[in-house]
Amino acid sequence: MRQRVPVSSIMTSTIVSLNLTDSLTDAEKLFKMHKIRHLPVVSGHKLVGILSYTDLLKISLADTDEDDNIVDTTVYNMFTLEQVMVKNVTTIQADDNIKDAAEILVKKDFRALPVLDGQVLVGMLTTTDLIKYLLNQYD
Repeated sequence: MRQRVPVSSIMTSTIVSLNLTDSLTDAEKLFKMHKIRHLPVVSGHKLVGILSYTDLLKISLADTDEDDNIVDTTVYNMFTLEQVMVKNVTTIQADDNIKDAAEILVKKDFRALPVLDGQVLVGMLTTTDLIKYLLNQYD
């Protein structure tokens, strides 16, 4: 296996993100439209948080009836994006190597990492990206 392969070579560089002023309803639409599970949250060009689909489900499932059926997703209106997102985001630099990224994902039990070039968000690295990379090593 090649050593010192940068994260930038396998990351998803088409970034779908939320602005800090977006609503949780906006977030749900983006998750479903793009079939993704993590959305970086930006204010201007600065990364300020990350929202996972699981985070969104946790608050929507909080509003259930006795049979655990979702009563109403208007619960999204009870929270702001800033209240639900993770604020202290672990990131990785685009020129860091894949092994370092994999170690972070495993140690912290994450499924995605925002990728920065300096302070600028340039991509997302997911466990799916890593698995695809590993599978390509066997071709």
